[in-house]
Amino acid sequence: MEIGIDSFAAILPDPATGQLPSATDRMADLLAEVEVADRAGLDVFGIGEHHRAEFLDSAPAIILAAAAARTEQIRLTSAVTVLSAADPVRVFQEFATLDLISKGRAELVVGRGSFGEAYPLFGMDPRDYDALFAEKLDLFLKLGASKHPIWKGRFRAALEGQGVYPRPHQARLPVWIGVGGTPESFVRAGTLGLPLMVAIIGGTFERFRPLVDLYRDAGAKAGHSADKLKVGVHAMGFVGETDAAARDAFFPGWAHLTAKIGRERGWSPPSRQQFDAMAGPEGAFLVGAPATVAAKMRHADDALGGVSRITFQMSTASLETAAMKRSIELLGTEVAPIIRAA
Repeated sequence: MEIGIDSFAAILPDPATGQLPSATDRMADLLAEVEVADRAGLDVFGIGEHHRAEFLDSAPAIILAAAAARTEQIRLTSAVTVLSAADPVRVFQEFATLDLISKGRAELVVGRGSFGEAYPLFGMDPRDYDALFAEKLDLFLKLGASKHPIWKGRFRAALEGQGVYPRPHQARLPVWIGVGGTPESFVRAGTLGLPLMVAIIGGTFERFRPLVDLYRDAGAKAGHSADKLKVGVHAMGFVGETDAAARDAFFPGWAHLTAKIGRERGWSPPSRQQFDAMAGPEGAFLVGAPATVAAKMRHADDALGGVSRITFQMSTASLETAAMKRSIELLGTEVAPIIRAA
């Protein structure tokens, strides 16, 4: 199992003063976190893509390129690239360039995004949400297979053999499909034989087993071997010296963002009781001391019938800069050895 971090480059107000840190300082802290993850021996670091005031990750390829220059081993991925609202040719060029800078450590997780701001921002109709993704994914995969693709679609000008450069260091850029809870998305990933990254940000891991089975069944019916049908999990996670310390460090930022987004979507206000339940033995939050987190990761692996990668969404704890770095160190030096030994 590969183990890593995903960050949305969250920029959160100080709970005492209400003041935001400077965006420059937050970005510096984020790049320092990637360096810590690399030194700690983690496998992958992902940067999300959002176009909102509370996140600084609207241009993930640039952040990842800066991280590539500071690291040596860790793989660098998007988490996710909102391909529906982007030009696949430009995305390919950006990540091929990242792959050259990093000497073959670039990956992408592509999806439709859980927020809608990118669509009007880039002139897309949100009503074409799924059709945009299906078409642009088709083009992106063709770009990986051919330097001079022949392609025609509905939402973008046709390609008639123009060269698309640069080409990546790797023979093919690894592409994962990021999904939430839509069965059709799981079937699409399986039919294409692409690895699956499941965002599980609440509830239980067991709740997603039928959807993961649907993915594997679709892949098998399409003739893909089981080793191609990898399943990854993106989950809320944070490691502390004790269970209580981890929960106390993670809760304030999680509550702030969840409340803000919840007001937009009509959710009930989050509570500490709700958080503690999701961080407990049955919940899907990987929050706690190293042994607690390792046990929950093994539980996730069992619940989903085998997991190839787990990435921790830690960035809601960004107010605690020192605790963030320590959490990353603990994940790499104490949690990862338990998982790898198992």
